[in-house]
Amino acid sequence: MSEAEHMSGVPPLDQWIESLDLESTEEIAIPEKLISQVIGQEKAVQVVKKAAEQRRHVILIGDPGTGKSMLARSMAELLPREELQDILAYHNPEDPNRPKIRVVPHGKGKEIVKRQKLKAEEEKQKKTFLLTMVVFTLVIVSIFGAIVYGDMMYIFYGIIAAAFIMIASRMYVQQRSDINVPKLLVSFDTKKGNAPFEDATGAHAGALLGDVRHDPFQSGGLETPAHERVEPGAIHKANKGVLFIDEINTLRIESQQNLLTALQEKQFPIMGQSERSSGAMVKTEPVPCDFILVAAGNVDALRGMHPALRSRIRGYGYEVYLRSTMEDTIQNREKLVRFIAQEVIKDGKIPHFDKGAVLEVLREAQRRAGRRGKLTLRLRELGGLVRVAGDIAREEKSPIVTREHVLAAKSVAKSLEQQIADKYIEKRKEYQNFLTKGTAVGLVNGLAVLGADTGMNEQSGIIMPIAAEVTAPQSREEGRIIATGKLGEIAKEAVQNVSAVIKKYTGRDISNYDVHVQFVGSYEGVEGDSASISVATAVISAMENIPVNQEIAMTGSLNVRGDVLPVGGVTAKIEAAAEAGLKKVIIPKTNMRDVLIETKYKEMVKIYPVETIRDVLEIALVGGKKQALLNKFSAIISSRFPPKSKKERPMPKPTVVVNKKREIPAAVQSQDQERQKPKSPSPSVPVISKKKDVPPV
Repeated sequence: MSEAEHMSGVPPLDQWIESLDLESTEEIAIPEKLISQVIGQEKAVQVVKKAAEQRRHVILIGDPGTGKSMLARSMAELLPREELQDILAYHNPEDPNRPKIRVVPHGKGKEIVKRQKLKAEEEKQKKTFLLTMVVFTLVIVSIFGAIVYGDMMYIFYGIIAAAFIMIASRMYVQQRSDINVPKLLVSFDTKKGNAPFEDATGAHAGALLGDVRHDPFQSGGLETPAHERVEPGAIHKANKGVLFIDEINTLRIESQQNLLTALQEKQFPIMGQSERSSGAMVKTEPVPCDFILVAAGNVDALRGMHPALRSRIRGYGYEVYLRSTMEDTIQNREKLVRFIAQEVIKDGKIPHFDKGAVLEVLREAQRRAGRRGKLTLRLRELGGLVRVAGDIAREEKSPIVTREHVLAAKSVAKSLEQQIADKYIEKRKEYQNFLTKGTAVGLVNGLAVLGADTGMNEQSGIIMPIAAEVTAPQSREEGRIIATGKLGEIAKEAVQNVSAVIKKYTGRDISNYDVHVQFVGSYEGVEGDSASISVATAVISAMENIPVNQEIAMTGSLNVRGDVLPVGGVTAKIEAAAEAGLKKVIIPKTNMRDVLIETKYKEMVKIYPVETIRDVLEIALVGGKKQALLNKFSAIISSRFPPKSKKERPMPKPTVVVNKKREIPAAVQSQDQERQKPKSPSPSVPVISKKKDVPPV
């Protein structure tokens, strides 16, 4: 058990899962309401409940897959029931391009349309009968004329006249009969029992605000009345309900301005959105759109929001940030077990999970959190693992998902970044872009991640070789630091910061040299400062002509004082180093609590936590010149931080991760201790509620 677990009183996953009175997730009760199915977002749940009760607008900001859309849908369940309305569009005889709007109680709209259609049909039948009588009379008269005057042309002219009257009158009768029938724009389905919910994510202006269809026949009695071409938008369909827009920043500014008007006025006319359409001249009377807006997006969505729209929501509602991790507690573990059961029920095609499968999913939740003592709340991606494991079990015709199915799913359902990283490492090993044995001057195996800027929860580690060479300056005035490899702004600044460390700790004036730093094979570009200790080690090695151990990979940021700072993605980086055949990995000491590597990598790699650049060099450099350089570093560090004793600072010892919650120095670890599990009394563990008892979240 790790220190964090010991202090929090949370047992290791293996012990905890064994204490559960549970055979499979089929025994777990699933809450009926969506709001109770939201996992780990207690603050957001409370805000949504308040907003629903008071009919307030809400902005939900957070990483993808943290429950924004589920919270929005649950709001429709929580809204107090109001009198729903049907909305009708009528022909305006005074101005056909300005259809009239009428609002009636729910259910009355269909009755009115049906009644008007029957009335129009009766009028049509009467007119048709009268027209038939006129035509029949005309034919009889023409026949009578032909008999009286003995000219058969009377019959011919009579039939021609009757046909002409019949065609012209039919068009008139059809148009005049249907023109008074209203169009039902909005009518709600009351079978669901909830307030209306409209998802307008990615909707264009017409789908969001309403539109008027184009009419190719605009004259000659063939045109379609304007009120029949009116189409309601999502804002009108959400009347008395919830309008949900994810990625709100993708809406055009004009659409956001119109949305703001609809929020303020609670009504918005429907008009043609295309200037080239015949509907551009049509504009209805204001149509009711009294909805609650739930806008969502990532953190960068706020930059693309119209300031006035955000101000309106803030002034009349709430802004909520959704967490991407939660504490690793017994209660939260139980919630994740219930989440697995929910995903099985929602999918409807995969079997339930046994305890071993649940254990592996929870381990993955710990790993994806990226920090010790945390569980991920990127549940959409975790749900993908659940479904893939279920598909594998179903393919094998297994009645239940087991641990082996989840392990197989983890290898099958790799992210694109991980698949690319695997190919990346394989190709680099094949062409020997980096070394895994021996020593070399000015060459360091750095570590990086793919997928850091894709919004995905899973990051994929890769090896990033860094080469350095020191030459005489090209300029007579001063030397330069030349970094190549498609570096981003932060990476360039990190290289400049490294120069300050080199000046201070080596005692050399770097302006007397040209320092070349190459990020080998970084075709996709480099961004961030996590390669700082790698750059510093490569440059110092090149300047002092001291070899670097090529069995070592490293990652860590570096400030100008020589302190090693924490970085992201350490777990993925360590696993990449192990896959590449490297035996040792140097990481910042403050990142040790974030190391949650897979079991198969624990025996493949040793982890060295470091605090200063001296610690890095002490582990990475080899050869006779190493000690003199370290003594120089020790003297400088001692001037900054006076030692507590006269003894030389010991070399950092490697740490072997035995389990995801325990760290043991490798020097004092025996094989028996590796195999032995920590024995600690298991605290009383509350059992997950079964289907007869569903606790509130």
